[in-house]
Amino acid sequence: MKTIRTRTGLGLAGGLAVAALALAGCSSDGGSPSGGGSDEDVTIAFIPGIASDPFFRAMEIAAKDEAEKLGVDLIWQGAADQYSPQSQLPFVDAALTEDIDALVLVPTDADALQPSVTKATAQGIPVITVDTTVSDRSDLVSHITGDNRDGGERAAEEMNEQTGGSGTILVISASPTNTTGTQRVEGFEAAIAEEYDGLDMLPVQYAYSQPSEATTILNTTLLETPDLAGVFAVDGTSCTGAVAALNNSDKVGDVKLICYDAYAAQVADLEAGAISALIAQDPAQEARLALQFAYAKITGEGEDDIEEEVVIPNVVMNLDNLDETRRYQYAE
Repeated sequence: MKTIRTRTGLGLAGGLAVAALALAGCSSDGGSPSGGGSDEDVTIAFIPGIASDPFFRAMEIAAKDEAEKLGVDLIWQGAADQYSPQSQLPFVDAALTEDIDALVLVPTDADALQPSVTKATAQGIPVITVDTTVSDRSDLVSHITGDNRDGGERAAEEMNEQTGGSGTILVISASPTNTTGTQRVEGFEAAIAEEYDGLDMLPVQYAYSQPSEATTILNTTLLETPDLAGVFAVDGTSCTGAVAALNNSDKVGDVKLICYDAYAAQVADLEAGAISALIAQDPAQEARLALQFAYAKITGEGEDDIEEEVVIPNVVMNLDNLDETRRYQYAE
């Protein structure tokens, strides 16, 4: 069985040269040509959105476990603390210089990462996107994600119930080009417009996966809108920042906070009352399927079972159902 080779993210400071050296140090010796291989020398590169986020940490744990089961070399490499194409592209570029057989990618921007997917497929390297995706999916082997629009709709339903169906709501998202965040916001907005018209949405604001920025956004909003009824934090890092703002302003419980993801800290905040509900995904299953599909594409074993798109259902966690839903908390 092959050894699983992983590295922690290096961030922007290292740049392309450092990322390339890191990847060179952890790639398979004597691997097969890109886009081909056997069950004895398969190397898969997995580039997450941001290596330090608990969502991607849960993916990493599952990916390592699945790689060991499949007997493949796994290159896990990503930026440590910044979710952006500028920080991600050096790792993607470096991976494409290595003798990899497949690329699993979490694109931080649908347009900015499109050329990388095009380059990989031109080199004969199959690409699978996970969580987020690129603008043109025609060259992808598969795209695996949670049901993001549904997650937004369910967040709106929960917000309506917890606020009594009236009040001003703020949405904090990751970025305007993040595909998962965009779909969640669209689902939330559509549900409010069609079903919960007693809720009044402020313009969507973006924290770019920086908790401190989410804190600043909510602090400012609370000053401008002291009767704010609720906040929908579209990603986990925005949730972390929003919790800090509510704690600092003594608004815990008064402002209903519904967050995406189920970090251990978020579940604790749910129990403490700072968070009203969580929309939990299944990052572990996304990672496992991605490796299984990549392996099948490379080896031809089970290739007919590959699905072009897999959408994994969400789970709403709140205090009423926490005993039943706690198992969806992310491994970290």
